[in-house]
Amino acid sequence: MSNDASFRTERTLPFSPQAVYNAFASSDLLATWWGPEGFTNEFQTFEFKEGGRWTFVMMGPDGARYPNQNVFTELEPASRVVIRHDCQPFFTLTVQLTQVTDGTHLRWQQVFDDTQIAQTVKAMVEPANGQNLDRLTRALISQP
Repeated sequence: MSNDASFRTERTLPFSPQAVYNAFASSDLLATWWGPEGFTNEFQTFEFKEGGRWTFVMMGPDGARYPNQNVFTELEPASRVVIRHDCQPFFTLTVQLTQVTDGTHLRWQQVFDDTQIAQTVKAMVEPANGQNLDRLTRALISQP
């Protein structure tokens, strides 16, 4: 597979790996931060277990609705979340969590099935992935 189909964002967050993992495991918390700036979510199905389904509609700031269908393919507490996006555009998202001195190093890697589609969405995906992590950070800061 070509690197042209893969996008990676990395950063260190000032939270434990378990806290970051929990931000994926909690549907209420996940709904507050998932997606780019200005987007909101309506979750329909959320089964946080390997093989579990996650279906939702992401709403853009302009009111556009984007249905999403996903499967949690790998879950390792405080370590790894792998999500298969099984509708267009097809991709696999792997989130790797590594404990470091000042928190958690998070590696967010999104690999599209089709290189041409990946290149078509690249201009949107790269900044959106960073915004997702910005929103995750803010959501965790606001946790008690």
